[in-house]
Amino acid sequence: MPDGQLGGPALPEGAPEVPDAPDRARVGTDEWVAQVEGRRETGKGLTGVVARAWERVSAPGRLLLLLGPFAIFPFITSEGNLFRYGLITLIYALLALGLNIVVGFAGLLDLGYVAFFGFGAYLYGIMASGHSGHHLQAELAIPIVVVSSALIGLLLGLTSWRLLGDYLAIVTLFFLQAFVIFVNNANGGPSDFSYPVVGRVDLTGGANGLDRIDPLNFFGFKISTTEGYYFYTLIALALVMTMLYFVNASRTGRAWRALREDPLAAEVMSTPVNRLKLLAFMFGAATAGFTGTIFGAVQSGAFPGDYDVGLLITIYAIVILGGLGSLGGVVIGALIVNGAPELLRSSANARFLFYGVLVLALLLAMKPWYRAILVLLGTVAFGFAVHAIVAATWSRGTAGHIEGGGALGRGLEHWVLLPVHPERIAGWAYFGLIVMALVLTMVRGWWRVIVLIPTLYLSAFVWENKLVEQVSGATRLILLGALLVVIMNVRPSGIFGTARVEVV
Repeated sequence: MPDGQLGGPALPEGAPEVPDAPDRARVGTDEWVAQVEGRRETGKGLTGVVARAWERVSAPGRLLLLLGPFAIFPFITSEGNLFRYGLITLIYALLALGLNIVVGFAGLLDLGYVAFFGFGAYLYGIMASGHSGHHLQAELAIPIVVVSSALIGLLLGLTSWRLLGDYLAIVTLFFLQAFVIFVNNANGGPSDFSYPVVGRVDLTGGANGLDRIDPLNFFGFKISTTEGYYFYTLIALALVMTMLYFVNASRTGRAWRALREDPLAAEVMSTPVNRLKLLAFMFGAATAGFTGTIFGAVQSGAFPGDYDVGLLITIYAIVILGGLGSLGGVVIGALIVNGAPELLRSSANARFLFYGVLVLALLLAMKPWYRAILVLLGTVAFGFAVHAIVAATWSRGTAGHIEGGGALGRGLEHWVLLPVHPERIAGWAYFGLIVMALVLTMVRGWWRVIVLIPTLYLSAFVWENKLVEQVSGATRLILLGALLVVIMNVRPSGIFGTARVEVV
């Protein structure tokens, strides 16, 4: 076969061969196949081993591995921890599953999703509460809520026929704000006001919320304990995950993924794009409405402040962190997003998490591995050297103590500087840490290794002298943000997400 027959015309004899640019597609070359060796190399580390092991587990086995620890948790913890760490995590996971249908499966940017959650709680309260005077059984009220939420999702989904991307996001966000305004004002007005014929109608309780919601009551069996609600939510989560697993593997699931990747191409291939959008909105809304019935019954009320943009951001963080389109990812994402801030309420837990995240980020992000080891050893040596110099020249700079730090705290007292009155110097160190972080983004190679050593030590100084005092407030959010940044840098597509392949 003549030279150049597959890759284009042959070069004239004696002409220099032009190498392909690394950032440009090569004619006659399948880039996906050409990069297989590189992908194999990236899959040889610990992350690759875990990913391959996870792929070998069957679907029921994955479900058991994800939810099995949740079944054991009530037997090893207190009721307060069961509510904060367990039940709220399961409710977040259920909510994230519904949002994952709209955003992860179908690729629709829905910013009004939390309104369906609130709609489910309020509608269940209207049908079963002391506030309304009606006490419908849960086996009747919950199906009504689910169907009604799906119908509201259908109406909102009709706007997606002509709107995409940012425009759809604006409309759905308006829907969320309209819902919050409605529940704040649907209390019939002032106490001396009444409508003609029907009189004064108080649907939602206004800004005070809808109170005295009945506990879930199925055929006379009433759920009245935190443990009961926990296991009910866990079973519901398992059933919803199973249902979505089969839906995702069906023709509808494959069509949703085609819609997410390229709506125009999907429509050209005769995929019913508009009907798929409506289905996604309806499935997501129904899941959120169902979750709302649980949340309303758990807290015996529905209050406008519980269904705002803050909760929407939290659920989006769970979905993105777990991986768009991943069912198991939302469980892990909910566990991290809800569990990490709760753990950070204790300074002892926060200290272990802070230094653990620093070391883990260093080991995962720095390549080759020996550079990470050099940085760790260099930081330890740098700290002892600085501590010794300051102790010899300024005794008050090392006279402070770490309260309740345990063995780790006692060890840190001989390594990190602890001034007697650290307020002013800690503030300047905080500013210096920000500057050092910016410098790190501008240097490469061994210069980054050199700059990283004092930066890590400065991080420890700022933590021990400033941030640890505010661990129950702003510091929790800072650490949670840092944790999410580290995870998303290591896994940009999410913990269980699949990287998209784009042909340019």
